[in-house]
Amino acid sequence: MSSPFPGMDPFLEDEKLWPVFQHQLVSCLYQILLPGLVDRYRARVAPRHYTTEQALFTSVIREEHHEEYIEIRQRSDGRLVTLLDVVSPGNKTTAAGRQAYLDKRREGRGANANLVEIDLVLQGQPMLEYSRDGLPEWDYAVTVTRATQPDRHEIYTSTLQKALPRFRLPLAADDRDTVLNLQAAFARAFDQGDFAERVDYRRELSGPWGEKNRPLLDVLLKDVRERQPTGPALTEEAIARAAYLLWVEEGCPPGRDQEHWFRAEEQLKGER
Repeated sequence: MSSPFPGMDPFLEDEKLWPVFQHQLVSCLYQILLPGLVDRYRARVAPRHYTTEQALFTSVIREEHHEEYIEIRQRSDGRLVTLLDVVSPGNKTTAAGRQAYLDKRREGRGANANLVEIDLVLQGQPMLEYSRDGLPEWDYAVTVTRATQPDRHEIYTSTLQKALPRFRLPLAADDRDTVLNLQAAFARAFDQGDFAERVDYRRELSGPWGEKNRPLLDVLLKDVRERQPTGPALTEEAIARAAYLLWVEEGCPPGRDQEHWFRAEEQLKGER
């Protein structure tokens, strides 16, 4: 089953789902991009790491974040030609995430590279500051900044009701652009990540959706909620996470892995 949304699925902004989705999306963009690159380029998926801190009562919870982006380099001298980055909820809602993203962008600009930003996140503050005067409203955007015109943005947009756009990805100044189909990459990432089984479409979305989008949400989710009356199938990842929490709650006793696994499975079935 595919996503019930015509474009981006806002349920994927969930903190448990997004890291897996972003990894799948970047991988699929890389797979789609690679065959179109001529021999003068080489592309790679690179990691970005940062730590966020959240105060909880008398303690501080530290969380490690790992995000991926794509670099396209000149094969002859290794020069960075194009940086393609996907914005995460952590980039738009935390100071550390925002700083890590902008540092990488500044590094790309310092290398005189083309910059491509894919923003599929409704929550938080935009990463790029530019005037929207005279522009139509949008929910999701791809922003392309060419090295030859660093103060000019090419913006490809879509809304909750529309498919994600195709966009032109620039390469070297003396080479023609390549075109990427973001909707095709999203569909492949959604299927490969098995998100139809991971997402619980019965729960209510809050935050950036707002009440004005509630009728649209109800229409889009009517059929999928009827087909998913008891929630998503249990995944090994969900059971493992619940079993780990049981193990921690009981003081990390050795030799009871199977017991915790079966108890976690029964507990999750009960919740469903």
